[in-house]
Amino acid sequence: MQAVQPLTAIGLMSGTAHDGVDVALVDTDGESVARLGPTGYRAYAEDERALIRQAIAEAAGLSDRAGRPGCLGEAETLITATHAEAVEAFLTRNGLGASAIAVVGFHGQTVLHAPERLLTVQLGNGRALAARLRIPVVYDFRAADVAAGGQGAPLVPVFHRALVRGLGRALPIAVINLGGVANLTYVGQNDLVAFDTGPGNALIDDFLRLRTGAAYDDAGKLAASGRVNKDVLARLLSHAYFTRRPPKSLDREAFSTWLDKVGGLAAMRIEDAAATLTAFTAGTLARAVAMLPRPPESFVVAGGGARNPTMMRMIAEQLVPARIESADKVGWSADALEAQAIAYLAVRSLRGLPLTLPDTTGVAISMNGGVLVRL
Repeated sequence: MQAVQPLTAIGLMSGTAHDGVDVALVDTDGESVARLGPTGYRAYAEDERALIRQAIAEAAGLSDRAGRPGCLGEAETLITATHAEAVEAFLTRNGLGASAIAVVGFHGQTVLHAPERLLTVQLGNGRALAARLRIPVVYDFRAADVAAGGQGAPLVPVFHRALVRGLGRALPIAVINLGGVANLTYVGQNDLVAFDTGPGNALIDDFLRLRTGAAYDDAGKLAASGRVNKDVLARLLSHAYFTRRPPKSLDREAFSTWLDKVGGLAAMRIEDAAATLTAFTAGTLARAVAMLPRPPESFVVAGGGARNPTMMRMIAEQLVPARIESADKVGWSADALEAQAIAYLAVRSLRGLPLTLPDTTGVAISMNGGVLVRL
């Protein structure tokens, strides 16, 4: 069989924390990873983040995934433009021309994820991005899976599997991504299991923005100086989601109402609330691990939460005796792992390879996905 030559792809990710656009270059044939190349980042300005937050709020009432009422059209234009700016700056900084890139994977910004209604909405105009960049673009990665009855999330497990196999370590190994929502991928000898585990950073970020104006708990300092309220934590962990068997997935806002109902954070010191919410994320991961085929030998942690020493310590305490490491420590990228995954998935989409599987999203059969735009 003739070997398939790796393609050079760029992946773009604006995650559930909606803090900016991650950019990553990957050389891959869609199965193995030949090279993890340079990465970049384009932060959102505060007014841009405010528009995205407004779009998320207004998207809650959508019934048509193509509809762009209210501010959603304006937000989609913004998201497309900022992603284009991110790619253009990345190419310039790395001395690359558009012709060097085979495809751009464009995830867009999730504003609504409701697979129980066969609905998932990612803002971003793939055709407009391809026209501006003059590079083929694959976008709308989740829609086919959700339309077929899958959860549409997590998307990244097949990429995690490729990276884990490259480590040459004893299996099983799990990969945790701590974005606004947290998800977990379990890679065993013959198993690949994945699901959203619960809140990542979103509840902490939103609480601090409302109480202090800060975007996040810098290095977990507030949580480190607070005390976990065990009664509140127990109430938070009693949510039915944490006993539901996977596959399962979450919208970013899934626990906001629950937090208002049982959290009582308004009466707590800021430090204690931050500590309790951080412990909540760690506790949900322990619940998730109990649902895996076997306890993993080690966990590799990526996403913004990997930069939070307090969260990492709490997770390590919950997952003893497994080894807990950041993605950076094993030679990956804690910040750009999802963008790298989108580049990888774009190449898989081009090759007609599955993006989602029954054990990762619950879809009945393995599914390709994504929409290709060539101009």
